[in-house]
Amino acid sequence: LLVESGGGLVQAGGSLRLSCAASGRTIRGYAMGWFRQAPGKEREFVAAISWTGINIYYTDSVKGRFTISRDNAKNTVDLQMNNLAPEDTAVYYCAARNGAASTFSYQYDYWGQGTQVTVSS
Repeated sequence: LLVESGGGLVQAGGSLRLSCAASGRTIRGYAMGWFRQAPGKEREFVAAISWTGINIYYTDSVKGRFTISRDNAKNTVDLQMNNLAPEDTAVYYCAARNGAASTFSYQYDYWGQGTQVTVSS
């Protein structure tokens, strides 16, 4: 079970830190990803991190603003989001994959319920 938290309403230029906590299963050995879905749009990749934390990927639009990190001991994955813009508004989902980090949502095995991020202009 993956549970996201940390979403909310923030003004453009502000920051939020999303957290994904796993329960009932360790995230060790799993690549973790963050995806988002805006109203009327398809779910899109945001960031991913390998289970070792060595390999990290970001979609171009968030590079330099978002940082993904993980703590395998605490069974958590975070997404630090800085300099937020209205186009970042979406429901953000955490996902786990038993394999290498991937930018493709269909390759992930487990998903959280999502947390809403709203950025006002």
